[in-house]
Amino acid sequence: MPCRYYLVTFTLPNELRALAFGSQKKVYGLLMRCAAAALQKLSLDPRYLGGRLGCLAVLHTWTRAMLYHPHVHLLVTAGGLSADGTQWIEPKNPAFLVPVQALSIIFRAKVCAALKKAGLLEQAPPKVWKKNWVVHCQPAGCGERVLEYLGRYVFRIAISNSRLERIDNGQVTFRYRDNRTQQMRRVTVPAVEFIGRFLQHVLPRGCTKVRYYGIWSASRREQRDQARALLCATPPTASVEQTSKAP
Repeated sequence: MPCRYYLVTFTLPNELRALAFGSQKKVYGLLMRCAAAALQKLSLDPRYLGGRLGCLAVLHTWTRAMLYHPHVHLLVTAGGLSADGTQWIEPKNPAFLVPVQALSIIFRAKVCAALKKAGLLEQAPPKVWKKNWVVHCQPAGCGERVLEYLGRYVFRIAISNSRLERIDNGQVTFRYRDNRTQQMRRVTVPAVEFIGRFLQHVLPRGCTKVRYYGIWSASRREQRDQARALLCATPPTASVEQTSKAP
């Protein structure tokens, strides 16, 4: 839709990764649902927005070094449809969508409740509910820039052929860019370890890695059409300057 967007990333804490890997189908699904629900809850608050967002959620389970790191990226409209469907509402603060600290607290509470409902809460260490959870939000642009980003990002796999540099004497060397330093690094591991790193990111059968929420969900077509009509009648405001690097 012709509006600005934010990219919001929700990361599962390290303490829950063993649980996630052992119950992938359940945990991956609730991870995506809880992230979207937390975001929708704050966006409906009139102090921040007071409208229903459109969300596209993408599940990833890897770092650039192919280590296990389950997280979900949400591409979110920078604005939402009013309850009566007559207005497209912009965020109250032009510098951010919703406060990420409050968002992380709600996300943590929803994951706790979802794990309890799934019968998995006892497998989670109690200390994880007392620590801060990581939620990251940044402007993603609008229009063709977002389409270009989606086209190369949504169905990305853990590693592409272009990052493989050498296979020699049972050792595999690949490169990746370090998130913190942005420096290029190289890793050499035995072929069996490399295959193991890659296979841990193959999703279980029936697990959907791309899901839609809010006015982008399949059941909200009428609201989606209303939002598009309102946006086409009113050009989007200028995009917010990007202030942080991608996670």
